[in-house]
Formats: sequence, structure tokens, C-alpha cells
Amino acid sequence: MTMKAHTLGSLFVVSALSAAAATTSPDTSSTSVEGVPSRAIILHGDTSKVKHDVLAVLYDQSDLHFQEPGAPRFQFIDNEGKIVLGIGGYVEGVVSYDFDGSINADGFNTWQIPVPRSPEQHTRLGASVNHSTIFLKLVRSTSVGMLQAYIQTDFTGGPSHKSVKLKQAYVSLGNVTGGLTNSTFVDPSSGAPTIDYAGPSGEISGKNILLRYRRNLSKHFSAAISAEMPQTTYTTVPDASKSISQRVPDIPLYIQYGNGASHIRLSGILRNLSYRDLVTGRNHIVTGWGVQASGIWDILTLADIYGQAAYGHGIGYYVQDLSGNGYDLIPSSTPGRLIAPASLSLTAGIRINLADNFFVSTTYSINRLYDQHALGEDAYRRANYYVANAFYSPISDLQIGVEYLHGTLTHFDHQQGSANRVQAMIKYSF
Repeated sequence: MTMKAHTLGSLFVVSALSAAAATTSPDTSSTSVEGVPSRAIILHGDTSKVKHDVLAVLYDQSDLHFQEPGAPRFQFIDNEGKIVLGIGGYVEGVVSYDFDGSINADGFNTWQIPVPRSPEQHTRLGASVNHSTIFLKLVRSTSVGMLQAYIQTDFTGGPSHKSVKLKQAYVSLGNVTGGLTNSTFVDPSSGAPTIDYAGPSGEISGKNILLRYRRNLSKHFSAAISAEMPQTTYTTVPDASKSISQRVPDIPLYIQYGNGASHIRLSGILRNLSYRDLVTGRNHIVTGWGVQASGIWDILTLADIYGQAAYGHGIGYYVQDLSGNGYDLIPSSTPGRLIAPASLSLTAGIRINLADNFFVSTTYSINRLYDQHALGEDAYRRANYYVANAFYSPISDLQIGVEYLHGTLTHFDHQQGSANRVQAMIKYSF
């Protein structure tokens, strides 16, 4: 492939910007060649030679979360039109204010709400630009299928959460994908549209290094299965139990019915969670499992109803409010033994499209943890999350939003705390 960098004077601008950043679908109006969005800036190559199937993959956004970047703005095209390299991302700034209870973090993580109420965490002013992101996406037509290579970073890494962090890095060829990306147990497009990057307490999320096989079974049905490197955190007891290296990959799978912008997905996951019982001096494997029903339903383009419902044992890593907090395995009443606690997660909401460049949405979510008797009276029991927001695009690729968040956290002894947040966002996509 030949890709020479041209000077700014040789940039070929396909046409004027016209895509509204409030939606994640690419703009295909006023194009010089079928399928090339008018917002695209071609740095090198001839758009008339680009293969249609290459463009279809480059601009495919059917399985993206609201907060993931959309189609790339800048493109390099090889001389034969078989390879396209896209460069894109967005710059995002968020200002927030907590009142009547605060969370000491940029994300509205309900598990961090102080219980009982703390006068030290009554109000908080915050701001962040760290979730600005950059990505590269290469698509190539080959004799054995379409090849994709994707890499994405933001700036939430390091101790100060201001360093570059790798978010996704994967390669796919035909039906097979390998690398770091959203778990097969996750249904990204059914997630809630929020400014809050943490998301609802019961939302299913998580990225793993994986090897996935996905196939279209018919016009409307598709299925996928993968082997994924497990990520676990346990709550252990000193001198009684400890975490050890995992030996078996997580195995998630799904089957999905899709029709246009709507879909319904049924997912499942099987986990084998290893730990060491220091009392008996033996290693053990606890079987974790989970099931999920999720989807999004487009109602005459005027509104979208979306939701997720998940239940399982030992799936803490995949539940927003439990992830990384030691809830994959927890102590039992038997010294040295760990169990996979049950959890129930529900998220539901509606997005109303008032205009092409303006929409409002509201979402409610709840997450409930069970089997935590051995953790004490201050153990996590339940978290409720409510969000209402509005997003507007005054010009192409520029999006502004405002949002109200309310959360409550209930401990095992039924003590409760709450927090409230209002925040505003400005984001420019490129």
C-alpha cells in the first residue's frame, strides 16, 4: 500500500460537514461516492476506487456504546481502494457539581457513596478532560474475508488518571476477532446514553483480551462465542484464603435477533474462579455463571427503548457497581472457603429524538448483591441509579449536553446514603 503524506494544500475535502454529532450513525448525504460520508477528509487516495464492502465495515457502528467514538474523520486510501486507514476520536470536557451528598470521583460510581452520610462529602466541584479519545481503524479487503485492525486510547491511565491508557486493540479477519475489546457478554449498543462515563450501577460492561467467533445465522439472527482472559478480584480473609492465578478462560456466548436499528440479545457466561484455601492447604475452583437479556427497540425513529437484565453467581467483574471491588468471590461461613455471590442487575431507559440534532433520555438502574452475610454489616447490599439528560448539536460534530444524576447506596444493615450531581459536557468529534 502506498500512502504519502500530502501538504495541507493537497487535502481533498469531500464536501461540507453535515453530520449531527448527537447520533452515532455516519452521514451519507451529499457524497461524491456512494457510502463516503460528507464529513470525511481524504488525506490520500481516490474515493471513486474504494470498495463498497470496505466502506461498509469502516462505518459500521451497529455494536458501539454511546460513549465510543463513531466513524473516523480523516482517511488514507491505497491506490486500489482495497485498504482504508481511518483516524478519529473526540475531545471532551465535563464540569460537574455534587450536592446533598457527593462522590469523590469523576465517574458517578454509586458504590462510592458514603454510608452513613458524611459532612465531609456534602458538596464537590469537579472537571475532567481525561476521557478524550483517539483511535485508528484499518480495513482491508482480502481473499479470505474482511480484515480490521483497531486501536483506541484515552487519558485515564496512571496513578493520577492523566496518562495515556490503552482501551481497545484488536484484529479481526472474517468471523474471527482477537485482542482487547468489549467482552462477548456485553451488549454495548443497549447501554444508556450518559455523560457519566461510569454508567448505571447495574449496567453490564467490561473489556477483555479474547478470541471470538461471530457468525450471521440468517438475515436477522447472529451468534457469537469467545474464550476470554479472566479478570478477577476477591474478598479474602488473611491467613484463611488468598487469590491465585486463573487457569481457565471465561466463556461467554450470545444469540441475537436484529431488525434494522432494533435487536434482542440473549447472553450467557461460564467462569471457573480459582483460589487457595489456606486452612486446608488446597486450591479450589468455584464455578461462576451468568445470563443476560438485553436489547434496544427503535420506535418509528422517534424514540428508542433500551434495557438490560442480568443474573448470575461470581460475575462481579462484569457488573458496573461490583467490578474491581472484590465481589467475584467472597468469604463463606466456613473458614478458608470462598463462594461466588449472586447478583441481580436491571437497567432500563428511553431516548426521545426531538429533532435530528437534539434528544433527551432518562434511565433507571438497580444492582442487588446476595450471599454477603460473612462480610459484615457495612457490606454492599443494593445501589439505585437514576439519570436524566439532554444532548444538542448546534453544528456538525459538536455536541453539548447537560445531565442530572441521583444515586443511593444501601448497606447490608440497611443503612443508606445518597448523592446528587449535575454536570455539563462539550465534545467535538473528528
